[in-house]
Amino acid sequence: MAEPVAVIDESGEPNPYLMGVYAPVQDEITAENLTVIGEIPRDLNGVYLRNGPNARFPAGGRYHWFDGDGMVHAVHFEDGRARYRNRYVRTRAFEAESAAGRSLWTGVMENPKDNPFGNTRGLNLKDSANTDVIFHRGRILTTWYLCGAPYGMDPLSLETLGAETFLDTLTGDFMAHPKLDERTGELFWFDYGPRRPYLRYGVVGAGGRVEHCVELDLPGARLPHDMAITAGHAILMDLPLYQDMDAARQGRYKLTFNRELPSRFGIIPRRGQAHEIRWFEARPCYIYHVVNAWEEGDEIVMDVCRVSRPAPAGSGSPLARMISYLKLDARMHRYRFDLRTGRTREESVDPDHNTEFPSIDARLTGQRSRYAYNVSVKDAATNLFDGLVRYDNVTGAKETYSYGEHRYGSEAPFAPRDGATAEDDGYLVSFVTDEREGTSEVQVLHAADLSAGPVARIVLPRRVPLGFHATWVRADQLKGGAR
Repeated sequence: MAEPVAVIDESGEPNPYLMGVYAPVQDEITAENLTVIGEIPRDLNGVYLRNGPNARFPAGGRYHWFDGDGMVHAVHFEDGRARYRNRYVRTRAFEAESAAGRSLWTGVMENPKDNPFGNTRGLNLKDSANTDVIFHRGRILTTWYLCGAPYGMDPLSLETLGAETFLDTLTGDFMAHPKLDERTGELFWFDYGPRRPYLRYGVVGAGGRVEHCVELDLPGARLPHDMAITAGHAILMDLPLYQDMDAARQGRYKLTFNRELPSRFGIIPRRGQAHEIRWFEARPCYIYHVVNAWEEGDEIVMDVCRVSRPAPAGSGSPLARMISYLKLDARMHRYRFDLRTGRTREESVDPDHNTEFPSIDARLTGQRSRYAYNVSVKDAATNLFDGLVRYDNVTGAKETYSYGEHRYGSEAPFAPRDGATAEDDGYLVSFVTDEREGTSEVQVLHAADLSAGPVARIVLPRRVPLGFHATWVRADQLKGGAR
């Protein structure tokens, strides 16, 4: 068993992302017959899965929250019952460190030149597959925020099935947030890196093979994190936040936000060639996460969580600057790209509320959706999700729910009930951790009535550390998604 991870790394300072609600857990368990407060709806059938960083060994150097090994925590709901399971994503790097019995990689805050290996683009950091989790063709795929290998896992047992190669057709890397169109079965992705080609865009067909891939020209290396699709197009991003190459040559990881450059959005037909991409300009910003996008006549509409000031506000030690850089400060924002005139219109949807990690009814990805379910980000030094927010794109209404004092949750995907007839006809599911008690539970809320509070709270036998992205896999997908 791995040794406990120290809360003070080699910086000599207590690292908040190794403490309290973030502290890694060291064991893998399966638990049934869980205590339920309230009643689990019998029409809630499927599995809730959440990925996140969970450091297994003390790493050399300073610890960054993104450095932790990927661990998936899951709760399977079936006929009014629930069971919990957590497992590490057994990546190539995880297996190498397991064999060595210690950490072999430094983190993103340290010089990576002596690390054993990295991704295919030559970025010599540990690909931990700790960022997102999506369902695709009978398995879940776990991904890494800087582009790496997507790792397949069984959605129920959480057994790691190995790096996904899409029937040996994937060359290069795979970004954090691919988009699945459930209507066509296509999976859309991009790959980026510090050397040309700076951006590649591809499509995995319904049969599981990469059927389309094109290289796209950018002015230089960029750090895109997300993308969007519509019925006929994909939207890619060229945002003015990028790595400082002078610092990189010195073995340091430093980001630059250039306010003199516009944000650019590249719209390309789904199976388009490089010369078909059209670039639309907007005010400088950074975007971690897209809500959804769709087509309205000659316009493409895209809703996002927009960060207007991605550069760190803090100063002081490297650890203090890292903590400042990690802090999310985003607002719901809408872009309209006119395919006829080439013009961009943008408007703030909610200028006052810091919300992120959006979720929609996944069946509507690329189609007009009415509701978005976001986490509310607390005004604190670190990232703490203190509640949920539901946005209504038709009426403009906003509904909020708070987890309560010192209680923090996870991304809460929409889970349609059996036989659902609307995109709020179902539930939101989230892990919630009590900072004071050091305990965790799963909360189930009606998506159409957040303010009513949870209909069920499932008490877990262990604390679940705060983490990154989550997904809901429906029972019909579990039954019919075999490869």
